[in-house]
Amino acid sequence: MSPLKVTQMKSVIGSLEGHKRTIRALGLKRIRDSRVHGDTPQIRGMIQKVQHLVRVEEVDE
Repeated sequence: MSPLKVTQMKSVIGSLEGHKRTIRALGLKRIRDSRVHGDTPQIRGMIQKVQHLVRVEEVDE
């Protein structure tokens, strides 16, 4: 499985507290901030929870 690049596309202002915590757990701090994570079930679940706030791309190693 290839790594996933997660980019925050929308603000967390006004979002649920759980969504804010999930964004922070993904390592994102501001809009257009990106992090690369391994493709694991835990990361996929976090992405699914905040899919309306982020963009996900597969990255070639």
